[in-house]
Amino acid sequence: MNKLIVVTGGTKGIGRAIIEKFAREGFDVVTCARKEVDLRQLVAHVENTYDVRCHAHVADMSEPEQVKLFCEKVLLLRQPINVLVNNAGFFIPGEIATEPAGTLEKMIEGNLYSAYYTTRGLVHVMKDLRQGHIFNICSIASIQAYANGGSYAISKFALLGFSKCLREELKQHQVKVTAVLPGATRTASWDGTTLPDERFMPSEDIAETIYSTYSLSDRTVIEEILIRPQLGDI
Repeated sequence: MNKLIVVTGGTKGIGRAIIEKFAREGFDVVTCARKEVDLRQLVAHVENTYDVRCHAHVADMSEPEQVKLFCEKVLLLRQPINVLVNNAGFFIPGEIATEPAGTLEKMIEGNLYSAYYTTRGLVHVMKDLRQGHIFNICSIASIQAYANGGSYAISKFALLGFSKCLREELKQHQVKVTAVLPGATRTASWDGTTLPDERFMPSEDIAETIYSTYSLSDRTVIEEILIRPQLGDI
């Protein structure tokens, strides 16, 4: 039986790169996204390129009920979960004083609650087997406030706090927790920018870093990964 990785928000950007890397290493994949057409294309690509299974489900991970249904589908596979990557999330720019009402709620739901409820839905499998690794895709915005970051930065600060709490709770169960804090990465969220690609990290570098972290011995965990463009933040 192949090992299994679960990646939320896996059709684009960092999530897609993580799936590609782990599938290349022989992992079966479970993922989700909002658009069915993107999921169908991902499944076809992964299963035609790598000798693994790819299971994909339509889900808006900012909705707790849809998170619950996604977790139930993962559990129906009755396959040990080796890696969980809480990657689903999005960015709404703005300032706290002037951003539209409801922005904070949307950011918390999409960037924090998605990881919280997915973890709650799946972590008991890891605890029971005393193995597994959870990666939470945080951000430079988790440790550094910046102009126009607004509620996005608040949600990412909270996600890092969630990661720290989870690490303390799970270490006695031999389940690893790593917070990943990427700087500017060339993903669809930067479409339309006039900045050259050289100012961004490729998503593949984040995926390689995560796989290397996962590959360490059972006696070692990297708790936080801070990874920036060579020329600095944008």
